[in-house]
Amino acid sequence: MGQKLFTKNFTLLVMGQVSSLFGNYILRLALSMYVLEETGSAAVFAGILSVATVPAILLSPLGGILADRADRRNIMVALDALTGICVTGAAVLLSGENAIAVIGLLLVALSVLGAFETPTVQACIPQMLTGDNIIRGNAVVNQVASVSYLTAPLLGGILYGAFGLKPVMYASVVCFFVTAFLECFIKLGYQPGEFQGNILSMVKDDFFSSIRFIVKEKTNIMKLLLLAAVFRFFVMGVALVGLPFIVRTVLGLDAKYYGGAESALAVATIFASIAAGLLTGKLKIRRLSFVLGAIGACIIPAGAAFLFPFGAVARYAVTVASLCGMQAAISIFSVFAVSVIQQNTPGHMVGKVMAYTSAVTMCAQPVGQMVYGFLFDGFREAVYFVLIPTGMAVCGIGLLAAGFFRRMEEGQYPG
Repeated sequence: MGQKLFTKNFTLLVMGQVSSLFGNYILRLALSMYVLEETGSAAVFAGILSVATVPAILLSPLGGILADRADRRNIMVALDALTGICVTGAAVLLSGENAIAVIGLLLVALSVLGAFETPTVQACIPQMLTGDNIIRGNAVVNQVASVSYLTAPLLGGILYGAFGLKPVMYASVVCFFVTAFLECFIKLGYQPGEFQGNILSMVKDDFFSSIRFIVKEKTNIMKLLLLAAVFRFFVMGVALVGLPFIVRTVLGLDAKYYGGAESALAVATIFASIAAGLLTGKLKIRRLSFVLGAIGACIIPAGAAFLFPFGAVARYAVTVASLCGMQAAISIFSVFAVSVIQQNTPGHMVGKVMAYTSAVTMCAQPVGQMVYGFLFDGFREAVYFVLIPTGMAVCGIGLLAAGFFRRMEEGQYPG
């Protein structure tokens, strides 16, 4: 009989993720709405997001080392508690004169904490589960994240419209402390790793051993990460900068429409995560190129909607439907790609390798956000000049990757 998926540890982890992600989503929606309303510029909004992403890229390797060297349960508890404290402090300091600066600093602080939390959570899954349950576990985490993503933006948009920014910030604080409380009851085996010398030498050894593992021993992992980074450049530019800019600035719709769009994307992610769980053992690695091609194919209709004399609501509907397809394809690819990496990594290296997964894929994100911020600002009257070429490029790159995935399935790459 196979291992049960919903063990006590995994159930507590999932419940904590629901609360934490719900708090994150309502907070980030409110912050993005406030910044866009105050500045009216996609470039400014993208700049703040990009600057906030840099610490996560730089500190992720340290987060991975910590995840492999320290008690993962204690790390998660401390980080969620610190997140609640940071948001509380920002809400207290926030005023009309310093709002943009405080929001920027808060996003940087959240990025720093996320650099340590993300690899820790991802390293916990293969420690709690084994075999195909790793894929199912990742799919479940995606599903619960999407449930939070479904309800949080809509509720966050309503709360923000009715009460403003600060009440939403305090609501997110409650979510972070609830997560920290639930994580206190997780029990994971922990054996301190041995090392000789000082902390700096330990960090150096861990860093180079994990780099050697990815670059020389498991070259398929590095190639997969680079491919994901290329896609993240395009997709995050469209999703994080383009969607709110199109809804709020180009179409002139209010925050409730943006909240509705985010909730629709969450529904797409839920169904895609369920599909990923059902496809465990059935979807071959070589087919992932078609999944990537589908991401680009779904972006093209969003741009085409602006070539025709549709009204704002009709263009909104086509854009949201197109990006829902894009989001579904991304989710399926993500579940399988992360699971492949976890299954091919020894337990004492999972934290570090997952940290590099985050760091490498995030490297392209700030660049993509800045580039797409300027593109959407420059083509605000003709956004199809941004969306259609993006869709064609992404689709083409996905199909060109077919050979890589075929060779990976046939075992021609190490790992």
